[in-house]
Amino acid sequence: MHILPFRIRVLKAPKDDLRAALRASKLNLKEGDIVAISSKVVSIDEGRCLHVDSIEKETLVRREADWYVEIPEGKRRKVFTITKGTMASSAGIDQSNGNGYYILYPEDPFKSARRLRAWLKKTYGIKSLGVLLTDSTSMPLRRGAVGCALAWDGFNPLKDYRKQKDIFGRVFKAEVANIVDGLASASVVVMGEGNEQIPVAVIRGANVSFTTRAKESVMVSPEEDIYAPFLLSRKWKKKPSVRE
Repeated sequence: MHILPFRIRVLKAPKDDLRAALRASKLNLKEGDIVAISSKVVSIDEGRCLHVDSIEKETLVRREADWYVEIPEGKRRKVFTITKGTMASSAGIDQSNGNGYYILYPEDPFKSARRLRAWLKKTYGIKSLGVLLTDSTSMPLRRGAVGCALAWDGFNPLKDYRKQKDIFGRVFKAEVANIVDGLASASVVVMGEGNEQIPVAVIRGANVSFTTRAKESVMVSPEEDIYAPFLLSRKWKKKPSVRE
């Protein structure tokens, strides 16, 4: 498997044209490629940005979060959130490379991935193609950020080993490999976390099965998660619906 970085021009918040930037870049695609794209440039393309003077960040975090919990810490208060199926400290809101704007997650990341895949297939004449929207997160008990998958389209994100045998003939009962987050993490290493200006990477030769289905169950609810005893030890607040 190879991961090929592609530099594009700087996209400027609050809104810019990602497709025009891709067309003007040296991006080239082959059958069976997966295009990893930073969710941040997708958000800028969709105009999902707010000027930092227009709203307080804590208010925005609570507005964007699906679930949030407040953790008192001395004189400071941290808010941890679950947003778009991902746990983050600030609902995915980022100011890095925002030039004075908060950059939010895409409104519907899976719909964004589906639209981008359709456009890339048509523009580059590719039939078998995957798209992966990446973000960065922090893992418990680890320092530093790693890449994660916010959304994907066109390929199976999991590899199911259940009912297969290991090298000694024992049947796997629960082993399911999370392919999509592994690909996202590897792509973000190539794309960088700073001012590299490489928000696009092409994953070539990945051992995945391509499909027309938009997604398969990777995300789980807090109640079902393996870390449920820790997640549920705090009282999470659910964002009120519009009707409420």
